[in-house]
Amino acid sequence: MKQYILKVISVEKVTHDVLQIRLEKPAHFQFRPGQATDLAINKEGWKNEIRPFTFTALPSADYLEFNIKTYPQHQGVTNQLLQLKPDDELIISQPWGTIAYKGPGVFIAGGAGITPFLAILRLLNSENKLADNKLIFANKTANDIIHKEEFENLLGANFINILSDEEHATYAHGFISKDFLQQHLAGPTHYYYVCGPRPMMNSVLNQLHELGVKDEWIVKEEF
Repeated sequence: MKQYILKVISVEKVTHDVLQIRLEKPAHFQFRPGQATDLAINKEGWKNEIRPFTFTALPSADYLEFNIKTYPQHQGVTNQLLQLKPDDELIISQPWGTIAYKGPGVFIAGGAGITPFLAILRLLNSENKLADNKLIFANKTANDIIHKEEFENLLGANFINILSDEEHATYAHGFISKDFLQQHLAGPTHYYYVCGPRPMMNSVLNQLHELGVKDEWIVKEEF
């Protein structure tokens, strides 16, 4: 598979533990919103430490962007990414991934599982096609919500948050349940886009099935 060695343009924290990294974009490089790539750091000892991350900028942008949750305590790749600075280099491969927009529906994300939906929702907004879509976003605390203000501006009342570890005046508290989903269902013949940690995925998929949503209306990818 073809690889690209790309210089870092900028590194910015978008939450206390999520980095937004922008890279130079190769000429004629194309990806579909929702797709990911294999990424490594172009530094001795790290070139073979490959991890999957999702493209989050629009395909039309003149840079590539990733939003990456970091785990400093693991002393692994994401800890190394915290040390990145402009002009450092990352290695990426060709795009891949199964998440793709098929039509209006409900996006259901857990934590960093939001990343495949970022480029999709940004593209829909640029095409004035967001009106019939919702986003349900599950996090531990309000400080963990990635790009909260952007989603509020894009989706308004269709941006629905639930927090497991914090009571909040305007957000639901707990985990995504069958009853919670039922409040926000678009109907059994609307699409449901699901991405998050495996336990959350398994729970949400089971609940959707119990609510009568068939597999052909579910688009999923484990994060």
